[in-house]
Amino acid sequence: MDDPLLELTAVSVTLDGKRILAELDWTVSSDQHWVLIGPNGSGKSTLVRLAGLQLHPSGGVVRLLGHELGRVDIRPLRARVGLASASLADQLRSRLTTEEIVRCGRTGALEPWWHTYTDEDTDRALVALGRVGLDGYEARTFGTLSSGERQRTLLARALVNDPELVLLDEPTAGLDLTGREELVAALSALAQAENGPATVLVSHHVEDIPPTTTHLLAIRDGQKVSSGPIADTLDAALLSTVFGIDVALDRNGQRYAARAV
Repeated sequence: MDDPLLELTAVSVTLDGKRILAELDWTVSSDQHWVLIGPNGSGKSTLVRLAGLQLHPSGGVVRLLGHELGRVDIRPLRARVGLASASLADQLRSRLTTEEIVRCGRTGALEPWWHTYTDEDTDRALVALGRVGLDGYEARTFGTLSSGERQRTLLARALVNDPELVLLDEPTAGLDLTGREELVAALSALAQAENGPATVLVSHHVEDIPPTTTHLLAIRDGQKVSSGPIADTLDAALLSTVFGIDVALDRNGQRYAARAV
């Protein structure tokens, strides 16, 4: 296993007197592709905010790329982590082009006029769009894209700085079947690319798990239920524990489907 990109040690988060995460340990290495599953309110998005240096823990230690949160300037580190979420789409103007949205990812901006960009920035945006199958889409406005194309645009934005770690917070939320499968295919291609980043996909649907996923972290009520290689951890018993109902798990090749029983 390569040196860890991300290490969480006994991490806890309490917000407004409510415990969100409790004494959680987690390590992500550069050769790994994780799925983080759990019911709504289990702490998944809070965990992603910690991993993306958007939130400080109430207790424990967060180390990213060998640096401890709270003991280092996090601004240059943030550029080495890509973040995409379904909620980001709601913050973007529909008349922005895909190229503008991805280019703004160079600085984390929502509008192109907030910063000055170079031809190199534009070139990097076009390359990132190509990596997610959106060659030729650079002049398309965000409002004209399908839901799946929008999420792939946000994935390209997360890739524009060539990050070492990419965090995807429920990117399939609101997608139809076509959009979901397009995004799963894009994530699989990213995982198979030479020198591609490590990835963490947050979801509460096993159908969203790309076949290239290597590891799984399951949480419930802010606590770890299971963690490890997906082939060793994902089963019906785990899903039943995590979601609090009896679940049957079907597997077709490297894809999964779950249903209540």
